[in-house]
Formats: sequence, C-alpha cells, structure tokens
Amino acid sequence: PVMIASFLIEAILAIFVLFKYQMNNLGRLIVITLSMLGLFQISEYFVCGGLGADSATWSRIGFVAITALPALGMHIFFVLTSNKSRKLVTATYATMAGFMAYFLIAPTAFAGHECTGNYVIFQIGTTPARLYGLYYYGVLLTSMLLGYRWIIKNQKNTKFKQSVTALFIGYLVFLIPTGIANTIKPETRAGIPSIMCGFAVIFALILALYIAPRMLKVREKFVIPFISK
Repeated sequence: PVMIASFLIEAILAIFVLFKYQMNNLGRLIVITLSMLGLFQISEYFVCGGLGADSATWSRIGFVAITALPALGMHIFFVLTSNKSRKLVTATYATMAGFMAYFLIAPTAFAGHECTGNYVIFQIGTTPARLYGLYYYGVLLTSMLLGYRWIIKNQKNTKFKQSVTALFIGYLVFLIPTGIANTIKPETRAGIPSIMCGFAVIFALILALYIAPRMLKVREKFVIPFISK
C-alpha cells in the first residue's frame, strides 16, 4: 500500500506540474524527476509479482529509474544556480547511461530479490553494488556541496536561494532518515534503494509544491505540454 500510495502521489505531482506550468529546462527536469520516482515505486511494487512481467524485468526498470535521479538532481542544482560550467553534469549523465545499460543488458545484473513487509531487497553483485554506491552517493554529496557553497556565497534572500535551499533540504529529508534506519538496524542496508525512495516522496512534494511555484510560470491557458506552443 505504501508503494502504491507513493506512486500515485508522485504521478499526480508530475501531471500537476506538467499541465499547470510552462515547460522550460527546469520544468522538464522536475517532471522527469517526479516521473522517475514514480516509476521506481511502481516497479518495486510489481517486483513482488504482477502485470505479466517477471521480477527481473521490473528490477531492471526500477534501477534504470533510480539511476537517473542523482544526475537529474545535479542538473537541477546547476540550473537553479545558473552554473554555466556543465562538464560535471555531462560526465554524470555519461556515468548514468553506463549504469543504465548495465542494468538493462547484463544477464547477471540481478541475482534475485526479496519482498519484505516494508521494502524490497534487490540482490546484485558485490562489486557492481560498490561501484553503484560510489556513483549514487558521490553525485548526491557533490550536488549538495556545490549547492551549499552557492547558498553561502549568495546572501540575498531571493527565490533562487530559497529554491536551492529547499532542494538541499529535500536531499537531507531522505538521506538522514535512511542513514538513521541503517544505523539502528544494519540489516536494512540491503534495502537502501527501496527505503530511500520511500522517504523521497517528501522530496517530490518539495519539488512540485515549493520549487515549481517559485521558479516556473503558470500557464495562461490549457495546452498539451511539449506539443503546443
């Protein structure tokens, strides 16, 4: 039920932002991020059985979705801070694409899964898991560091600073509870992707209900996003 509820919240938020606001670069990044969060939640739900696809297929889809999140988050930080140097973003997207290809193509990417009462454990190899952890946490922490430095340097209380601060807090909202859970119950470390994305629904709310209203223009009339001018 929690996975389905999280999926519905993130899907509704993505549709809300898509149709309410004019789509610029930031708007598209927010919608894609919300969509990837929702896609992981529904994949996680069906990993435990359903919709005509086996658990391996849903595991691949789910990991492709969450692999996009660190790169999208870094890109959002760069857009909000008007950072023109995009080499780091490009390198992050390239790394993201490599991991996506691995999870989609490698026959031994997933050794299995375990559905527990509160989260799903995805079983992947030790070496790939370590490399993936370096990518995931490395990009998240780098994004937060760059965002924090920008906040400190820009003392004016503008909508940009408010949005970057909110994004920074949004990261902490799902990183800190996950870290606490892993410290109290070390056995939960095997379910980090599932647990982290469970808390990330709060991050989704911050994107859609705090950052989007401040940084995106409301549509004056109904149009079909990405198609109508």
